[in-house]
Amino acid sequence: MKKLLLTGFEPFLDFPINPTEKIVNALDGKTIGDYQIMGHLLPVDFNLAPQKIVEEVAGKKPDAVISLGLAAGRTAITPERIAINCQDGEPDNSGIAPEDKLIEENGPDGYFSTLPIRRMVNRLKEAGYPAAISNTAGTYLCNTVMYSVLHLLKLTNTELPAGFVHIPASHALAAASKKSMASWSDADLLEAITLIIKELD
Repeated sequence: MKKLLLTGFEPFLDFPINPTEKIVNALDGKTIGDYQIMGHLLPVDFNLAPQKIVEEVAGKKPDAVISLGLAAGRTAITPERIAINCQDGEPDNSGIAPEDKLIEENGPDGYFSTLPIRRMVNRLKEAGYPAAISNTAGTYLCNTVMYSVLHLLKLTNTELPAGFVHIPASHALAAASKKSMASWSDADLLEAITLIIKELD
């Protein structure tokens, strides 16, 4: 049985709920296709998040890595194409707000996802779920986590499917938020991520 490391994040900024947390908790320990899911929740911390996920990958030696993040305002499931060597943005949960900071001093400008992102998008569309490839993971924690995992795999000459997928808000988050935003049901979010995982075979 292959192992999939599936990560999500805790709530952050003005979002009292992070739907990725619910997905990771729901799928932890489950078997989907050829993969047993190992769920792990990451802190929204520019220093700790990349450290924690690198430790998980190095220690558990998964056969694939999918990291999930909230992109409130997006209407579709969006696998990311590329991560860039830059940290910038709003303060994290520790109050750190880097500006134009490199994730890896001697790292390349960017890394492409090694997930089958086109197949994932096509699978979701065939099932009736809005989906599209995103060409920017931003410069916040999602990008940092994606870059850090791909950098580790490059340094250790390890080839496996790894990358990042952004998801829309859940209905619960939209209801709890002061801002108006598109949202999906928890059931649809969970089913969409399950379909994505099935494309890893």
